[in-house]
Amino acid sequence: MLRSLLLLFLILPFASQAAEIRGQQPNIGIDNKGIIRMVYGDGEKIYCITSTNNGSSFSNPVLVGQIDDMHLGHTRGPQIASSKNYTLVSAIDKDGAIHSYRLSHESGKWTKLGNVNDKKESAVEGLMAVTADDGDNFYAVWLDIRMDKKNNIFFSSVNGKSSSWSKNLMVYKSPEGNVCECCKPNITANNGRVVIGFRNWLMGSRDIYYAVSTNKGKTFNAPKKSGTGTWRLNACPMDGGGLAISENGLTSTAWRRNSDVYYWAENQKEQRLGTGRDVSMAQNKNNTFVSWQDKNKIKVMDLKKDKVSDIGNGISPRVYALDNGKVICVWEDDKTVRFKVI
Repeated sequence: MLRSLLLLFLILPFASQAAEIRGQQPNIGIDNKGIIRMVYGDGEKIYCITSTNNGSSFSNPVLVGQIDDMHLGHTRGPQIASSKNYTLVSAIDKDGAIHSYRLSHESGKWTKLGNVNDKKESAVEGLMAVTADDGDNFYAVWLDIRMDKKNNIFFSSVNGKSSSWSKNLMVYKSPEGNVCECCKPNITANNGRVVIGFRNWLMGSRDIYYAVSTNKGKTFNAPKKSGTGTWRLNACPMDGGGLAISENGLTSTAWRRNSDVYYWAENQKEQRLGTGRDVSMAQNKNNTFVSWQDKNKIKVMDLKKDKVSDIGNGISPRVYALDNGKVICVWEDDKTVRFKVI
């Protein structure tokens, strides 16, 4: 009887919203079937939990891997992306190695891949992002110091069936020597495009720029600035903002400038949304959602309804669009993972 009860406990899913998940810096990947996988760090361990019902409940955690001295906190930590047949997780240790793991959706097993960066100790800042297209191609962007020991924007890719990442490509080196050195870059892929977003450091200003590839990351165009305003700042805001590509291929971004949150899309004027930091955004066919932290409050804005929802307390929110038209927001609260479907 005891054995039966223990087995039942192990297979029961977490309860929605009320789940107590010990961990930090949650991120989500959603595959072609709408299955949600949430990855997070707990000390030196990386865990993944899964939802097959649009975030109503999640499975018990599965250990993805363990990294000695892993970067964790302040937008540093495990990153995740999902595609048709595979899910990929990356994480950086404090020596600057970018580790990666791959899940086969068919076998349900995680395996260790080669390191993303091909230069030893080049990613010591610990800031990166990953994404995937629908064809099992995965893309990574990170801050890299291999050029004159200063942080600039590097990129690599891997196919789901391959075990090695492509030769690293320097997408951008600031004329000032380095981009903003403690702001997380972003990356997204849609409609045959790969777009990288990052906070630059140029002529005394720290503004959000984006670079577009139309050939799966083989080359990128010269980065362009988001929005019309500028932020002259001789310090690092530790806020890389959010990034999306619409169905018609237009780039949009959301970010912090001073203490304000802004949204901008190509061919549109920038919009001030509120006050706060740690900005993230998600987009579906019909709407855009932006999340941010205002003091210790987590806020999500529905741009179509022009409505801001206060959904909890914590830091580092990340918002993702679901197949059913809703969004799920995840965040960290006193080393506990929180999430809510809106």
